[in-house]
Amino acid sequence: MFKPLILYIGLRYTRAKRRTQFISFITLTSILGIALGVTALITVLSVMNGFEAELRQRILGMTSHTTITGRYGKLENWRQLNQRLQGYPHVEGSAPFVHGQVMINVDRQVSGTLLRGVLPAMEPEVSEVAANMEVGSLDDLRPGQFGVILGAELAAFLGVTVGDRVTIISPQVNSTPAGILPRLRRFTVVGVFRVGMYEYDRNMALTHIDDAAKLFRLGDAVSGLRLKLDDLFNAPQISRALANELYRDYRVSDWTKAHSNFFRAIKTEKRVMFIILLLIVAVAAFNIVSTLVMVVTDKRGDIAILKTQGLTSRSVMGIFIVLGGVIGIFGTLMGTLGGVLLALNVETIVPAIEEFFGVQFMAADVYYISEVPSKLDWNDVYVIAAMAFSLSLLATLYPAWQASRVNPAEVLRYE
Repeated sequence: MFKPLILYIGLRYTRAKRRTQFISFITLTSILGIALGVTALITVLSVMNGFEAELRQRILGMTSHTTITGRYGKLENWRQLNQRLQGYPHVEGSAPFVHGQVMINVDRQVSGTLLRGVLPAMEPEVSEVAANMEVGSLDDLRPGQFGVILGAELAAFLGVTVGDRVTIISPQVNSTPAGILPRLRRFTVVGVFRVGMYEYDRNMALTHIDDAAKLFRLGDAVSGLRLKLDDLFNAPQISRALANELYRDYRVSDWTKAHSNFFRAIKTEKRVMFIILLLIVAVAAFNIVSTLVMVVTDKRGDIAILKTQGLTSRSVMGIFIVLGGVIGIFGTLMGTLGGVLLALNVETIVPAIEEFFGVQFMAADVYYISEVPSKLDWNDVYVIAAMAFSLSLLATLYPAWQASRVNPAEVLRYE
C-alpha cells in the first residue's frame, strides 16, 4: 500500500466521486480564488515597484543625488570647491547650476517655470537631459546668446519651436525713473527636451549658466553644485560625510530629503495595497473551511470506520490538513505562475488594451508618467506565496479538529 497512510487518504479525498461532485466544485472555486488573489497581489506589487523605480529614475535624471549650496543662497568659490571634490570617494561627477523661478511669456501665453542655468560641457555628468533632447542639443546653449531649451510640454503650451523668441521675466526688479519694474530678457528657443516626466517637461527650462547668472544678478557666483554618486542609495551617508567636512561654509542635502515625502507616500501606499489584496487571498483561503466542513460531514462514516481500525484523532486531523494543503499548494502555484507571467508582460499587455479600447489608463499630467511600468521583485513573490500557503493551512485547522472529534460509536449507531 502507498505510504504513509495519512497522505494516501488525504490525496484520495481530493478526487471526486459522483455523489460528491458539488464538494469538488467548491474545492475548485477555492483553488481558483487563491490563484486569482495571489496573481492580483503579485501583479499590483510589481506595478507599484515599477512605478516607484521609474519615478526615481526620472526624478534623479533631472535632479542630483547630492546638492551643495552656499549658506546665503549662492556659491562664490564653486571652481575651487569643484576641484576639491574631484577624486572624493563615491563622487562620480559634479556640475554647477543656477536656478530660480521665472515667468515665460509668448504673446498672450504666460507660464511660471523653473529656469536652470547649466554648463553644457559638465551637465551630462549629473543629469540625463542631454540624452533626452527631442530637438537641438545642450551645446546650442552658448554664453551671451541667451538661448533657452524648453520642456516639450512647456513648448507645446506656449506654442513655440526652435528659433522662436520668448520673454523671461525674473521676480527681481529694476529701479528706473519710471518706477520699479521686473527684470526681463528676450531668449531664443534653441532646443526641446522630453524626459518623460510631466513635472519637468511642463515646468522647466534650461539656459547657459552665464546667461542665468546675469538674469539673476549673481555675477561670478552660482546657486550650487550638483553631484552624481556611484550609489544613489548611499546618498544620505555620503552627504553627512560631506556636511561634516564642509559644514562651516556650505549646506549639503541629498535626493532623499528633497523627495522624502513623495517616496514615503509610495511605500505607504504599497504597504496598504499589500494588506488589502492579502485580505482577498485570505477570503479565498478561508473558503477552504466551508469545503472541508462539507467533506467532514460527507465522510463521517469513513472517519468512524478508520477510527475503529485504530486510526488516532491526530491522524484524522492530518488527513484533512493534507487535503487543505493540496488545495493551498495548487492555488498558490497557479497564482504565482499567473502573477509572474502577468507582471513580466504588463508593459506589453496594457498598451495593447489601451489601443484596442481607445483609452489611456494613466494621464501624464495626473500620474507623472504615462506608461504602466512593472518591476518583478522575487522577494515579494516568495513572501506572497508563503503567506497564501500559510493562510490555506490555517484555514484547515477548524475542519480538521472537527473531524478528529467524530465519535465512531455515535456515527455507526445511526448508520
